[in-house]
Amino acid sequence: MTHYDLAIVGSGSGNSLITGYWDDQKVAIIDAGIFGGTCLNVGCIPTKMFVYPATLAASTAQAARLGVDLEHRGTDWPGIRDRIFGRIDAISADGLRYRDQELENVDVYTETVRLRDPHTLVTESGQVITADQVVLASGSRAVLPDVPGVELPQVHTSDTVMRLEALPERVLMVGGGFIAAEFAHVFHGLGSEVIQVNRSSALLRHHDEEISRRFTRAAGQRWTLKLDHALSAVTENDDGSVTGHFETADGPVEVRADVVLMATGRVPNSDRLHAEAAGLDLEPDGRLAVDEYQRVLSGGQAVPGCYALGDASNEYQLKHVANREARVVTHNLEHPTNLRSTDRSFVPAAVFTDPQIAAVGLTAEQARAQAQDPEDVVTVVQDYGSTAYGWAMEDQEGLVKLVASRSTGLLLGAHVMGHEASILIQPLIQAMATGLGVIEMARRPFWIHPALTEVVENALLGLDLPFGQDAPL
Repeated sequence: MTHYDLAIVGSGSGNSLITGYWDDQKVAIIDAGIFGGTCLNVGCIPTKMFVYPATLAASTAQAARLGVDLEHRGTDWPGIRDRIFGRIDAISADGLRYRDQELENVDVYTETVRLRDPHTLVTESGQVITADQVVLASGSRAVLPDVPGVELPQVHTSDTVMRLEALPERVLMVGGGFIAAEFAHVFHGLGSEVIQVNRSSALLRHHDEEISRRFTRAAGQRWTLKLDHALSAVTENDDGSVTGHFETADGPVEVRADVVLMATGRVPNSDRLHAEAAGLDLEPDGRLAVDEYQRVLSGGQAVPGCYALGDASNEYQLKHVANREARVVTHNLEHPTNLRSTDRSFVPAAVFTDPQIAAVGLTAEQARAQAQDPEDVVTVVQDYGSTAYGWAMEDQEGLVKLVASRSTGLLLGAHVMGHEASILIQPLIQAMATGLGVIEMARRPFWIHPALTEVVENALLGLDLPFGQDAPL
């Protein structure tokens, strides 16, 4: 048995907890996966490093509409892949080496681990680790549907598909969430034929209904889209390709492809920790239950000295949320008598697909369902194409949808689809986080003309709110 002052399960955002405060104390960090966690190795960073060249390649169609003859003559997939992972793999290896070899007070365990109790962990090789403080930052993993054929080598998740040896000619994308949307854009932009198949009738169903509807239409204009198809099996063909078998209202459907990407969601790794058997509370979806200070709960009560963060305990599966929680846990570990809570108000998210999507706050449907008076909820939809820069782009898809309260004059939600949506939404996030009202935001600052940000200004001005005589002009 080895005792530590701090034991951290997970090397993603959990890795940042090891500050100078622990220099004279013993720390264990335990992770059986690639050091650095999901975001660095198989998530946010490598996917966006694929998204950018895919966006450049896909821009040829936009340029053609504007009278510019651009040509995408091919994709050097191995070159792109090696550029990306040549950088990322080195960062991961350097991080592991620094923690494991250069810090005398830190031990790294590169194996799976389970909880015996909230302060006792047992590794796969049988080593017993105890710690005064334990942080569970074990992340999440891709989930595969329970159908025959998912074990075939041509079937991938987002964890493996980016390391393919060559760009496939035909990709079958199974799923309708953000991972499927991003990878459909990547492969379509880089030159693959993409067939996206979804079991429901719309893509990105957790977004505002207007965004979901318009993105579903836009996706169908870019790659082949098949809706209301339920996957039943994957089989291998004699030539090494595979066939996806689907059930529909009109009977069975088969889709042939070189590669299948199962983008059917991610699940928290709390089950692999045996957290429930160790007495810890779980949310209905399997996440670790925590209080506002990130302390893990057992029987509804906070467990002293046991924290959780990131995908292991929150519903967002977003790196910026995990980083915020890591800062809170860092403070609480070092200042146990002065705990701070995590503020999860107005958590934004973006989908780096084509067209790009970003959202923060409530959808129109959620706002009306939560309002005491549904008539208090006002919405507006402003198209990119209604502004001067939208004219320059000849944009026919982009939009800003805002949701606000008539009685308070505050934004309740913001939803953007189109060019650089993840940037355009940021001033709206700032307004919501600081309590800046719609009228002040629309009228107090200057909005640069003819920048694309005018679509945000015009959306704010388009909300049916009483500006009053004292409003800024």
